[in-house]
Amino acid sequence: MIAPSQPAQLSSPSLQERAPDLAAWLDEHAEAIDTHQDLAAQILPELGRAQLLRIGVPVSLGGCGGSTVEAIEAVASVAEHSLAAAFVFWGQRTFIEYLLHSPNEGLRSRALPALLAGELAGATGLSNAMKYLSSIEALQMNATPLNPGSQGAGQQWTLNGSLPWITNLRREGFLAAAAFDHNDGAPPSIFALPHDAPGLVRSDDLDLIALRSSNTAALRLDGTVLDASWQITDDARGFLLHVRPAFLGLQCGMSIGLARRALAAVDASSAAARAAVANEASELAHELGALSQRVFDGVQHGGFLATPAALFEVRIALAALVNAAVALEVQATGGRGYLRGQSGCARRAREAAFVPIVTPSIVQLKNQLAQHRGSKAA
Repeated sequence: MIAPSQPAQLSSPSLQERAPDLAAWLDEHAEAIDTHQDLAAQILPELGRAQLLRIGVPVSLGGCGGSTVEAIEAVASVAEHSLAAAFVFWGQRTFIEYLLHSPNEGLRSRALPALLAGELAGATGLSNAMKYLSSIEALQMNATPLNPGSQGAGQQWTLNGSLPWITNLRREGFLAAAAFDHNDGAPPSIFALPHDAPGLVRSDDLDLIALRSSNTAALRLDGTVLDASWQITDDARGFLLHVRPAFLGLQCGMSIGLARRALAAVDASSAAARAAVANEASELAHELGALSQRVFDGVQHGGFLATPAALFEVRIALAALVNAAVALEVQATGGRGYLRGQSGCARRAREAAFVPIVTPSIVQLKNQLAQHRGSKAA
């Protein structure tokens, strides 16, 4: 397991400051990325060229140092321009985080260079596992030992099952993380599934109403055989508890960026519109700042490890804030927002509709919090 880099002072540069070419490319293509699949192959290489995938990764491993909080800020800066691109970024950077915390040094050294360069996609297929961790649903994948009794590098498993929704399954090549129940009674483990493994089938892209260039599809495994060199961890539960703050924290970056952009659009509206919604905009901006700081502090200082309910609460609050910010943008933009090509208002409304259903969904998190409060009361 790799110790994280020491946190640098968070400077929060905008994407225009950090990667002006990427910012311009996203602004030019944001609508097409959201509504079509033609640019799906280009997003990840663009993120790689901008060096964003290296943020929060130790320099010794090919990264540019810094902390996970800086990676969250980078996801937010991309989400200000395109939530679909930020969704891809989240999937890639979260998979990278798994490898940083994996005891499998061989897998890390093999895969990390291409992942950091944006040449190989990393798909975080652990949404099912995160729901399993919270007792929401059972694991949907199973592993059977092919050579019972073997230990170490010689271990092999036959893998079966399916996952209905995984993002960043780039057709040009991917690794997908998935958690497996073991038929021999061993604890659940997590494997990295290579796109060209025999028996692994990627579906066509899901017919989404938005974020269509995110390479989101289903995976099915039918008798896929992998050995221990592809195992991220043999202790899925302990590993998931450790990486969940980064998983959800990076996800919160998507909401932070989208809310920032909607409020910036309100600020750029006409003087009359700004005056009409000034109080609401000010309140939302203040709340966004406070929630963002809660995310950064909880991830940076480990508070979310001890109290995951606090992370669930801030994720729920951010989703509500995004909805309110985009609704305020609709009011301030007026009829111009209903004309194609006149603003990104309609796209951001579609993007905001996606935020509550990203796994774990807001409904699932609310149920978890209700159970948690019930347990405390008991």
